[in-house]
Amino acid sequence: MQLAQKWLARKTNQSVLCLLVGGLLFRAIIAFWLYPTFDEAYYYLYSLHLDWSYFDHPAMVALTTGFGPWITGEVSQFTIRIGAILWYTGSLVLLYLTSRKIFSAKAAEFTLAIATISPIFQIGFGVLSLPDSPLIFFWSASLYCAVVEFLGQRSQDKSCNTLAYIPSYRLAILGILVGLACNSKYHGFILGLGLVGFCLSSPPHRVVVRSPWAWLSLGLFIITISPIVLWNMQHDWISFSFQSERAVPKNSYNLLNVGLVYLTQVAYLFPSIGFPLWQISLQPILIKIKQVFSRKTFTYKDDFHTAKFLIFWISLTLILGFTFIGGYRQILPAWTMPGFWGITLLLGQQAVIWQQKSRRWVRRWLLGSGIMVASIFLIVLLQLTIGILQKPSQYALMGGFLPVKNDPSTELIDIQQLRRSFHESPILQAALQNSSFIFTNRYYLGGPIAMSVQPLAKIPITCFDIGNDNRGFAFWSKAEQWVGKDALYITTAPFNLRQDLMASYRNHFHSLEEIEQIVIRRGGVAVNVVYVYQAKKLLKPYPRSYGI
Repeated sequence: MQLAQKWLARKTNQSVLCLLVGGLLFRAIIAFWLYPTFDEAYYYLYSLHLDWSYFDHPAMVALTTGFGPWITGEVSQFTIRIGAILWYTGSLVLLYLTSRKIFSAKAAEFTLAIATISPIFQIGFGVLSLPDSPLIFFWSASLYCAVVEFLGQRSQDKSCNTLAYIPSYRLAILGILVGLACNSKYHGFILGLGLVGFCLSSPPHRVVVRSPWAWLSLGLFIITISPIVLWNMQHDWISFSFQSERAVPKNSYNLLNVGLVYLTQVAYLFPSIGFPLWQISLQPILIKIKQVFSRKTFTYKDDFHTAKFLIFWISLTLILGFTFIGGYRQILPAWTMPGFWGITLLLGQQAVIWQQKSRRWVRRWLLGSGIMVASIFLIVLLQLTIGILQKPSQYALMGGFLPVKNDPSTELIDIQQLRRSFHESPILQAALQNSSFIFTNRYYLGGPIAMSVQPLAKIPITCFDIGNDNRGFAFWSKAEQWVGKDALYITTAPFNLRQDLMASYRNHFHSLEEIEQIVIRRGGVAVNVVYVYQAKKLLKPYPRSYGI
């Protein structure tokens, strides 16, 4: 107790606690009110079909998403996010400790503030239940372990009177942590390559290849990722082929798209944070150009520069690699964010330098950014939940200005409304009891439907997609097992108007009849419609291009 009081007596530690607790509460509020995104709801289905790995991602996201419903017994947008909220709080602590280990307590405080403010870090890592949440935790843990290992292990080298690096048992721990990052998302392999690249390109650390600890680390890494490997061995390496296809060019290269990727990243990071992060990220390239023209060699001769070198190796491979790929295919903003997460450490240290010149400017920079981000979040959250910008809406400000038909956010499904409709309708209650399974036409629609009906009826859900994009559904059931059974077909507008879909389903079922329309409302106005059909007797297996 006295130790805790002593720790809290320091002003810096009070600020750290406020950032951690305040950020946790803020993210919890968002998690409670924000409707589940399609990806999150889809990963909820992972938790209903526990396996060693999955078509799109490794298994850690299933444990993350399922954690809240398992411990509470409730399925809601908040409970599926409890795991992500906790992962991110741990990631922030690890990032803080890493910065404090490399730089100083003040730099660590600035780093924590930046990571707490940045929108995509808060939402992508700290609210939404995505593979990125456990990834960034194990990424942070790996970075902390690497800093302690590569910057903390020294002995006196009498031959040259310098401090030499000595490999230790922490390399074994590092192998496990990188393996767990891979079990979270395939970005973990890039983290591992970055660490290997650092060791091979840093002369003092090349001795690692001769260390038995390094070989033990490799062995533990292979054991840790064995669930991914074994699952893929049993399923024709489908995950690796699916993910690797994303890096294969399908269009001509367009530098304009690279610029758009850059601006998108800055926007998601928030401009006052994104531009400085990119500036710091480009430092090694600028230094290299300077070396070429000045013919000078830059060496990493102290812990500060070694730490920067380590961070750049881990971060830039991801940032520059995916930004380059953006020139020939669309990439998601979250793909580069673990790289920027590491660069945040350097921006925190840069803030210390800026503070020495103008303490007021740094305070205004962070406080102003935080207020702006919080205000934007509040507006977006109110729009998504009650439609304050929607036209029409009973909660619209100044009558609203965004027509429902032009608002893509209306595609999000309020699962509580959908659940109530199923619960209150005798027709739907009877249909659930008399049907053997539910199917939908898009894999991402299956998640919200599952979250809505699972508490009411334990009925399996699958996907019949005429485009053969069945994702995990192709492995959670056999195509033949539904033959001869009745089903419910559930979809949303505008899919209900697709004649090709209806023709395909009528060709596979004895009959297909609409039995209910469920209106989803926001701000008292209909924004979406869920259509429910009774499908009688599946005549033949619905075709799949992969799966079991």
